[in-house]
Amino acid sequence: MAANPLHGAPFAGPGQDDNGNREARHADAVPAIAGHLADSALQLDVCADGCLYLGGSIARALDHTASKHTTTSARQAVHKLSPTQHKALQALARGGATMQTKGRGSTFVLTRDRTRMTIATFQSLDKRGLVHLDTSVPLFQGRPITVTAEGHRALDQHRMHTETTAGPAAAPSPRAPAAAPRR
Repeated sequence: MAANPLHGAPFAGPGQDDNGNREARHADAVPAIAGHLADSALQLDVCADGCLYLGGSIARALDHTASKHTTTSARQAVHKLSPTQHKALQALARGGATMQTKGRGSTFVLTRDRTRMTIATFQSLDKRGLVHLDTSVPLFQGRPITVTAEGHRALDQHRMHTETTAGPAAAPSPRAPAAAPRR
């Protein structure tokens, strides 16, 4: 517009808007407008590169800050499960479940293998981010519950912890006499 500001404005008087004058104005304005568009495209390209660099820098700073402030004991504390929570998480990992309501609004969790799970147990798993409840489905139809990647890590960590603490089974003592058969 700055290169050809009078293009759309009509003028009174003879000869101002004839084709020859308009074509001359266009001939002068086209290279200027093309130059402005090229400068704008270059500036947008530079802005896009700047945004990418800034976004990458912010992501690296957040990762560095998160890893610096998260200790290993804090990460392990998230995965400590009670036996009830572990049993419920295992049932959910085997085949998922649904949260439903029946009758007068009593809400319950129904697993595929009929493992009993209280709402409080589900809420504790959900609060830790170990399960996901799909809220896009109405509750009366049954909202699907799935185990998150964090939930699978918690199950693996619990399994590894029980394997290391249990140790191998004790072999029978060689000193113990074999029981003689009764006659």
